[in-house]
Amino acid sequence: MKKLNIEKSNDSLSEYNHRVVSRLFRMAGPYKIWFLVAGIALLISTVAELALPVLLQQTMDQYILSDWADETVKAVNLRGLGINTLFYFLLLGIILIFSFFQMYTMSWTSQGVMKDLRIRMLSHVMDQSLGHLGDTPVGNLVSRITSDVETINEFFTSVTISVLKDIAMMGGVLVTLYILDPSLALITIATIPPVLIATIVFRRLARTAYRNQRHWIGKVNGFLSEHIGGMEVIQIFGQERRARREFDENNKNLLKASLAEMYVFAVFRPLVDLFTSVTLGVVIYLGGGMYNRGILTLGVLIAFIDLIQKFYRPVMDLSEKFTIMQSAMAGGERIFQILDEKESLDDSGQKALPDSVRGRIEFDSVSFAYKKEDYVLRNVSFTAEPGETIAIVGYTGAGKTTIASLAARLWDIQAGRICLDGVDITEYPLSTLRSTIQAVQQDVFLFSGTIAENIALGSDIPFEKIREAAEQVQADHFIKDMEKGYDSPVKERGSNLSAGQRQLLSFARVLAHNPDVVILDEATANIDSETEKLVQKALETVLKGRTSLVIAHRISTIQKADRILVLSQGELVEQGTHEELIAKKDLYYSLYKLQYESTVQ
Repeated sequence: MKKLNIEKSNDSLSEYNHRVVSRLFRMAGPYKIWFLVAGIALLISTVAELALPVLLQQTMDQYILSDWADETVKAVNLRGLGINTLFYFLLLGIILIFSFFQMYTMSWTSQGVMKDLRIRMLSHVMDQSLGHLGDTPVGNLVSRITSDVETINEFFTSVTISVLKDIAMMGGVLVTLYILDPSLALITIATIPPVLIATIVFRRLARTAYRNQRHWIGKVNGFLSEHIGGMEVIQIFGQERRARREFDENNKNLLKASLAEMYVFAVFRPLVDLFTSVTLGVVIYLGGGMYNRGILTLGVLIAFIDLIQKFYRPVMDLSEKFTIMQSAMAGGERIFQILDEKESLDDSGQKALPDSVRGRIEFDSVSFAYKKEDYVLRNVSFTAEPGETIAIVGYTGAGKTTIASLAARLWDIQAGRICLDGVDITEYPLSTLRSTIQAVQQDVFLFSGTIAENIALGSDIPFEKIREAAEQVQADHFIKDMEKGYDSPVKERGSNLSAGQRQLLSFARVLAHNPDVVILDEATANIDSETEKLVQKALETVLKGRTSLVIAHRISTIQKADRILVLSQGELVEQGTHEELIAKKDLYYSLYKLQYESTVQ
């Protein structure tokens, strides 16, 4: 099974990945109308913002600096000032309104993309095989679906629209400068190359610093996760001093990396301010001379000063967005790396289950390996007749739990066939098959929610049926003692319930969902002897009238089984009733003797 290399993207951060950006925009396809609205709003707000210094220049040259001595001219100037002032406030209102629409539509779009992406990723993960999921740490999957998806929000809201706005503003400024005065515009443009060179150098330095910082953040987070989780071992073996020393070293390296990134920005920001001041100084000096010679108006010079400031603000903003873009590219690469992994079971079966399922399970020469040729089961054949209880025993690693997983088709076999009522289980849709064959695992998993919700598991099961199922497996006794009964909250993984209570709830699940075939995997392995008696009564109810495969280490739990299968190193070596196998005095007898040494002579 191929292992998902979840750290690959961290070590190969892309400044800009055309493939990732292209796929992100394809995912935003359903929101293209909103993109168009945002683009139009961006264009209008940018034009309005560029019109402000032009309006200021015209007001200055036509009205403020004109002759106010003549009463007629004075009246015209006042009227012109009033009209231009109204236009100025109108432009400010346009900028406010359309900037709001631009930000709102892009934020709405990015949130929609994130929602769709989270749903798509979770659906994709749920469709993957257990082998694939087992090779991928759960924490990293959660990180991909949450934090990495959040970087996509930053990409659309902070990067995409800001970059478009900044580019539009810079281009608009250059055009406006040329329209106002071509010669002074050329002088202004001549001061830009040093800024471009500084920006290119900064991006390279920032990229290296950002990579280094991300590396040490990962180191520190990994160290904390591992050592906090293993704190008991650290304390038992007195390794606190070593742990503190190693963490201090990692933390110092993170500090150095963070300071290195800060130094890059600390140099670049003042440098851009310096270039802005130099450009303004050149424009004021040369423009002042042109004004004195009468070839440039004061209004144009003032407009130039305002436009130059508008030009350099996007330069700073683009540089600030560089780190966010790198993070978005890395997040996008990791997201699509998961979505591109195809390790799901073939769910092309279309055969419908008959109205009445008999529940006959047949393993026909089944061989299975989790990895390549390392076979866990070899040529295993047996049949569980309808209503029959088959127990499976063997030493650890014999393949007992594997049989349970294969019967529910959580894995696909390499050789042989597994049949339900004579039909290969691969011919049934997975959802149909798993509603008919259900397993109760050794480690019962409970979700955060109520008792009733953990029994129903999202299915539309009437409350009366839930309560009846709990009563039949003896679970209603402890449920009624809880403060809110069936509405009592269950903490994460059922931490507020005992092992026996969790096991009884798992039995209630089975009865409530009413499958035709039940698989019990070490159902009494983690409970005490007193609770086991209660569980045994519940087991009789669960297994009644159903085909069942019971996997257990405790011989006491399966002595009454119709038939017992004995596995050894993935092969079926014995089968028969408890009495028949004891009489053979072979492997089963050895297992029995290990547990009842004092009673066997």
